[in-house]
Amino acid sequence: MSYLVLARKYRPQTFDQVIEQAHITRTLTNAISSGRVAHAILFSGPRGTGKTTVARILAKAMNCNEGPTPEPCNVCRSCNEITAGHAIDVFEIDGASNNSVDQVRELRENIKYMPAHSPYKIYIIDEVHMLSTAAFNALLKTLEEPPSHVMFMFATTEPHKIPITILSRCQRYDFRRIGLDSISSHMASLCRQEGFEIADESLGLIAREAGGSMRDALSLLDQIMACTQGVMTHEQVLDVLGVIDRKILFDLSDSILKADIHAVLDLLDDIYDRGHDIKKLYADLLEHFRNLLVAAMGHKIEKLVDLPSGEIEQLITQAQPLSALTLNQIFDMLFKAEASIRLSRQPKLALEMTLIKLLQTKPALPIDVLIDKLDALRLEVAPAGQPQRTGASHQSIEPEAPSLSSLSGEKPAGPEAENEDSSPADESAGNPNKMWQRICDVVSKENPSLAANLAKCRLKQSAAGSLEIDVPGNGFTLNMIQREKDMAVLQQVCTAVYGDKQNIQLSVSDTVDDHNNKKKKIIN
Repeated sequence: MSYLVLARKYRPQTFDQVIEQAHITRTLTNAISSGRVAHAILFSGPRGTGKTTVARILAKAMNCNEGPTPEPCNVCRSCNEITAGHAIDVFEIDGASNNSVDQVRELRENIKYMPAHSPYKIYIIDEVHMLSTAAFNALLKTLEEPPSHVMFMFATTEPHKIPITILSRCQRYDFRRIGLDSISSHMASLCRQEGFEIADESLGLIAREAGGSMRDALSLLDQIMACTQGVMTHEQVLDVLGVIDRKILFDLSDSILKADIHAVLDLLDDIYDRGHDIKKLYADLLEHFRNLLVAAMGHKIEKLVDLPSGEIEQLITQAQPLSALTLNQIFDMLFKAEASIRLSRQPKLALEMTLIKLLQTKPALPIDVLIDKLDALRLEVAPAGQPQRTGASHQSIEPEAPSLSSLSGEKPAGPEAENEDSSPADESAGNPNKMWQRICDVVSKENPSLAANLAKCRLKQSAAGSLEIDVPGNGFTLNMIQREKDMAVLQQVCTAVYGDKQNIQLSVSDTVDDHNNKKKKIIN
């Protein structure tokens, strides 16, 4: 055929033309300049990112009449033959169809002969992970010590399937997915060269559908160019590619966040009538709520969300009135239902059931809010003061815990004032354990949830004006104690117990209290 697709017509012919793989092209350029090119090189990475292209450019750089050179001339016989794909000294082999041990033995026999007219005989094996185990083993010795005129270049999308004995004999280069902006700008440049008009919004849509693959993006652009000879509208691009408009995702997510089940079912019915893939819709919806969660957390949004700046602003606006906890709950429920929808024979019904269940689920409250509500409920049910006990069986021989007001110097009213001179703080001043127990007792009257966390701790060191509290565990207890309102209560109680302001320091350790140790010993 006379027509060349865009991916072949505009294939990069020099290292400088390769898109977004500078970490590889720069290393290869320096290796060629310094004469340190390895005899076996492995190119790995996602599809359509330039692995075979870079292998061809490197072959031209090594066999160029002016080479080895980092910039092949692309006019000599060797460069032209490699560009056309019929170079007599550069063999491009498909690993999937040449994977037997007999074919590797044939390769070993052929590498003994010198190249026809080039400095090197180069073997480019694509999808090398498809070789059989016996073929890999037959290649080991040749790959480790090939003749001086032979080079091997391997390309694969699944390097984990290659034996470690092969990997250890190769110099490995990992390709990265190409960014959305780079794909869009490159396609815009090609459209200008081809005289084809298309909106930037449509180019961004094509780039997203390509999934980081430049070859996929150019194939989709080729398909769109074949559809019309004039200006291509965004609606036409959506129809040709069968892609769901991003506006529909925003409308659907808005209806979900507003718990409008009628609007949700109506939108799903419209999408289904247009013939869109429900499973693809669900994948896009799942990604949309993931992006909303990232936008709600508000950290490195541009880096973590691969969307145009205009859509990122819409995400931020949509996520602004929502908490990260609410979005995380929705995202978690959608993600857990992903397998059931993907494997369902009736994905529309499965999606409707999932969304109805999601809208009927009440949003969860943060743990801090629950604790505050429990404390408020305790104060309403049991007002300040010790409830009166009746009956001999309920009498306690333990003294009542002192209150914060008694420690802060306020005079109690009634007969208790007669015994005020004998202060319990003076009796336990020399014993850190008793002082810590006294602090916990007072806190239990002011803030029971804080007292439950302090019960796990111990007073590690007590000096003049300074207290060091040892907090066991993995950091959860420390985070609960360090809350601003809890630290304020703890500071107030310690000041009242010791009589002056204390500098409180919290330290985390892996030790567990003696009570838990004793329980472990009994169990064992």
